[in-house]
Parts: sequence; structure tokens; C-alpha cells
Amino acid sequence: MSARPLAGLRILSAEQMISLPHATQLLSLLGADVLKVEPLSGEAGRHGRPMVVDESGTETGSTFVRNNLGKSTISLDLKSERGRDLFLDLAGQVDAVAENFRPGVAEKLGIGFEAVRLRNPSAIYVSVSGFGNRSDPPSPYRERAAYAPVVEGMAGLYEYARENDAPPRLASAGALGDTGPGLYAVIGLLSALHERARTGQGCHVDVSMYDSMIAIADVVHLASVGVDPSRATRGIGILDSFRADDGWFTLEVVREPHFPRFCAAVGHPEWEKDCRLATRSGWAEHLETVIRPGVEDWARGRTKDEASAELARHGLAAGPVNTPQDIMRDPHVLERGLVHRFEIEGRETSVDVVGSPLYFSEPTRDHDVADEGDGPPRWPGLGGQTGRVLEGWLGLSPKEIETLRKEGIVG
Repeated sequence: MSARPLAGLRILSAEQMISLPHATQLLSLLGADVLKVEPLSGEAGRHGRPMVVDESGTETGSTFVRNNLGKSTISLDLKSERGRDLFLDLAGQVDAVAENFRPGVAEKLGIGFEAVRLRNPSAIYVSVSGFGNRSDPPSPYRERAAYAPVVEGMAGLYEYARENDAPPRLASAGALGDTGPGLYAVIGLLSALHERARTGQGCHVDVSMYDSMIAIADVVHLASVGVDPSRATRGIGILDSFRADDGWFTLEVVREPHFPRFCAAVGHPEWEKDCRLATRSGWAEHLETVIRPGVEDWARGRTKDEASAELARHGLAAGPVNTPQDIMRDPHVLERGLVHRFEIEGRETSVDVVGSPLYFSEPTRDHDVADEGDGPPRWPGLGGQTGRVLEGWLGLSPKEIETLRKEGIVG
């Protein structure tokens, strides 16, 4: 199978920040030709902090850098009639159109699903928003703005780590409320493309960040079986973190056949015959009084990696609690080429960006994202491909493009 299975797929995306850019970046790394549409001043992610400074001295927000590898970009005034027409002309040249405006904004701009369908009936149209674009029936929250922490909290994700009446810890899972919906958008798009191969017709894929997080957090199922999410892991066995000399490691022992291995691994074979530890509920009940002291005494003199490796040698599931620096040194990460370092020439600095975590049985290509195509698929400069796209896709002359620039239609 090709390492770029989506080669030949064209996607036009009016996107900003993380949720949809994360989705289209994955599609780009899988070979799709993604054309990102931005305002003349650049999308919001370009201006977030912290900033990355490139060779020319241009500052770009790290949110943009880490979610836009390999894309082309055109800057376009969608509020102008000519800008709208150019967008629709481009929409006629692609397999899919995507947007993550608040519901109703794309329609107000004249680039919503119906407008695109008139121009390109076979195009797949993907919308990502906080609470969905459907108007029949509409969500009562349809018009609300949403960011990752909002939908994470609404979906119950923060209940897993709640301690009594302490305030929830926001963004405890990074930007999962953005990246999770982004992955559902990819699944929806690829499903619609598969269906189009049979019918020849496009459709509207509507992704709600809130829906996506309810599906991921899974508190609804827990509640239905009488489990408080904050206590979801209690009583099911040994599922916790333990201290080593240089940090922490996690360990999970939740099946009785694994308990003898665990006892042998940590040097406490007598636990096998301890009646207090005869059941999983007993392990949990005596975690703090018996098991934790024993495990952490065994781990004294070992690093978190050494402790994890020894437990793994006994067939147990364990791993270090890594810092970002640990991840960059991890032999697994280095071997699989998941993280790419972009060196900033002349500035003696670099920026690390995660590539695609998907691997295919294609032996002729290295997975390192820097080796795909003719050069590193790094993040694009603002409007960097405007001229090339308007000329190559729409047949505009250099003079026509220059006129559009002077009129403030394109950048």
C-alpha cells in the first residue's frame, strides 16, 4: 500500500485554530492536496502564543505551526462578492470542502453546503462546530461559541479527575476537545467519499465537538451502570501511578491471572497467599496500606524506565510517566520517526512537530515527514500559494491576480 494513500484527493478548507486544521493536516500527511483558505490577515491560529520565529523573522503561532503541515494556503476576502465567487470557483475543482465557522456563518458568506452543492454536486462538505450545524432539529446551543475546554467540561471529561468540591482542572488532556472532533471529521469525510464512489453524489458531514467528546468521554455509559466517573477506576484492581527514583510510572493489574506475575516482579511472592489480596477488590482496598509501600520500596533505586521495563519483562502493563523531554529521547519515538524537528536556519533554533501516527506497508519511503515529496511539508506562509493556485486551478493571468491583490480581494 502507498505511504500516501490519499494522493490525488483535493480538499478546500476555510479553517481556523485546531479542530478542522488538525483533521486536514492528517489528510495532508496521508497525501491529500489541502488548500487552506485564510483571511488576508491570517487565521487566528497564526497569532496565538507562544510564537515560532522563522528564517525571515516572521512570527507564527505554535497552534498554527503544529496543525498545518504540508498544506497550501490562499488568503481571500470571503466577505467580498468577488472573494466568495473565487471560493466557489475553487470549490468546483475539489473533492471536498470543509469549514469550521460558527453555524450560519458559511451560509451568510455564501459558501455554505447548498451554495457549494450547486457548483459541485459531487463534493463532500464537512462542517465542524461546537454543537452542530443541523437546523432540523437544531441544538439549543447551536449559536454558541465553543472551545476545547468548554465541550470537554460539558461532556463530563473533567469528572474523571474531580476531587470532592475542588474545581475541575481544565485542559487536562491537552486539546482533546479539538483533536477528537477533528478525527471524527476525518472518519466522516472518508466514509462519505466511500459512499460517493457508489452513488456519485456529495453530502454534508456535520461534526459537533460536543457530540464527539460525549462519545470519547463515555461518562453516559458509566452512569447507566451506576458508576461515578471520579471513582471509575476504583475497585477494579491495581490501576495507579507509583514513584521511582526519577519520577513516576503507571501500572495496571486488573486480572487475577496477572497477580502472581506482579507479586514475583516486585519481590513479594507472599502476597499470593495473603487473604486480604485474594480478590481485585482486596487489591484496591489495600492499595495504599500494603501494595503501594511494597511497590515503591521495590522501585527505590530504579528509574521509572527501569521499573517499567522490569514489570514488562514479567508480562505486565506498565510505563513511565513521561515529560516532553523524555518523549523526545524515547527510543520508540526515535525509531518510528513520529516527531520531526524543523531547524530554523540562521537562528540556531528549532521546533518539533508531530507527524502522522499512521504507518503503511510501503517499504520504499521513510516515515519521516521531511522526506515526503520534494521537501519538508512544513507549515505554509500566509497566502504563499495564492498566485500559483489562482493561475493553476482557475486559469487567471498574472495581471488579473495582481488586480485582485490591489483591490484587497486576495493576499
